[in-house]
Amino acid sequence: MARTASALHILVKHKEQAEDIIKQLNKGAKFHVLAKKHSTCPSGKKAGGSLSEFAKGTMVPAFDKVVFSKEVLTPHLVKTKFGWHVIKILYRT
Repeated sequence: MARTASALHILVKHKEQAEDIIKQLNKGAKFHVLAKKHSTCPSGKKAGGSLSEFAKGTMVPAFDKVVFSKEVLTPHLVKTKFGWHVIKILYRT
């Protein structure tokens, strides 16, 4: 079972915007460019959405569940108390 992961994310307020971002990513848009343009999380502007490596249980439960169970390198959508996240899991260890 993975204990750490590294992921990128883009945080937005509306599901429709998150879904549109996933469509753009699937058409070849660069994650860091969209994160800098759209994310309301400070990581978007500072690090292109990078959350670096973090331990399981560090993030809110819904976010954590996606990062530690879904397919790597594929954009995923999840809602948390902060809004809608587009998550790209880079790796798990």
